[in-house]
Amino acid sequence: MSDTPAKEIRADEIPSLLLRMIPESADSITETYHRPAKAAVVTEETWVRPYRLLAECFTMPVLMPELESDSPDTELLSRCWEFVERIVAHPTEHVSGAVYFEVLEQLLNAPGLVEAAWPYMKERTRARTLKMLDSYDVRLPGINWR
Repeated sequence: MSDTPAKEIRADEIPSLLLRMIPESADSITETYHRPAKAAVVTEETWVRPYRLLAECFTMPVLMPELESDSPDTELLSRCWEFVERIVAHPTEHVSGAVYFEVLEQLLNAPGLVEAAWPYMKERTRARTLKMLDSYDVRLPGINWR
């Protein structure tokens, strides 16, 4: 899946992509948008505000708990980072900015999150994460500090 260029994914396809790749997000989507997840992901409301979608339906309820877990579901983490890889380099700032602020920057909120995520990240996501770390002058052994 990561071989698919991000430009091929339209912004309006991202909510459905999230639900397909991360079905664990369904409850959060349902709760956030007050309708069944399958119905919610095809509405304009879900894709015009990607910050809300990523924060409330992906990062906080699904990704962060797994990264913070003592026994994370590695298959779920792999799917999560595959999803991020598909949209991290999206050609519109509307989407790529949401990924940066609502997914990648959230890794800086607690020690060890970048390190926990790193093995699951793909090429584009790692490159964007390295730029973020450099912009905040964060040095992590084995990642950007050798």
